[in-house]
Amino acid sequence: MALRFIVTAGPTREYLDPVRFLSNPSTGRMGFAVARAARAAGHQVTLVTGPVALRTPRGVLRIDVVSAREMLAAVRRALAAERTSSALVMTAAVADWRPASCAARKLKKSGMDGTLRLVRNPDILRSLGSKAPGDIRIGFAAETGDPAAEAVRKCRAKHLDLIVANDVTQPGAGFGVKTNRVAFAFPDGRVDRLPLMSKDAVARRIVRFAEHLAEEGR
Repeated sequence: MALRFIVTAGPTREYLDPVRFLSNPSTGRMGFAVARAARAAGHQVTLVTGPVALRTPRGVLRIDVVSAREMLAAVRRALAAERTSSALVMTAAVADWRPASCAARKLKKSGMDGTLRLVRNPDILRSLGSKAPGDIRIGFAAETGDPAAEAVRKCRAKHLDLIVANDVTQPGAGFGVKTNRVAFAFPDGRVDRLPLMSKDAVARRIVRFAEHLAEEGR
């Protein structure tokens, strides 16, 4: 059965002034791989991406955003536009914090005191509230050290069907590489650890998992 996938990808940027921002090293490769795999499997795909240097996969609707709040708004619009069940796959590395204010002009060093006040960004998955019947929600967790226990906790707390977790300090599994070593963590506490494989191969596993849930009527 054909699904409607909404995939988030890449980093977000939280600006302090027009030339400085808080961000992370995400390249968007994992999210773009999921979008590409879903489209190749015959599904309709909306890709909400932060600033990345990647080409849009063929047949995918791309929405570019910058900040976490912009990404949340775009995901809400995409979900509202769906009249059928959707599979939301949140691969984006969303900034947890942002500067309390953004200056209209570049801040001068002489006028800065070395203290940066931050405020929390919204947690996109929590902000979306309860999912509709039939919807599927899959999150990602980039951790350091064994990610399994924290991934299971997040999966339960955010009422997800799956969290894909990895230790970004492991060779071949961090940002900016074409491979990944992930664990699939489920709300019932199960953890399936996958071997090192390409991000395209991980993406195909994720798409097949979503298809399986849809066939079960989840």
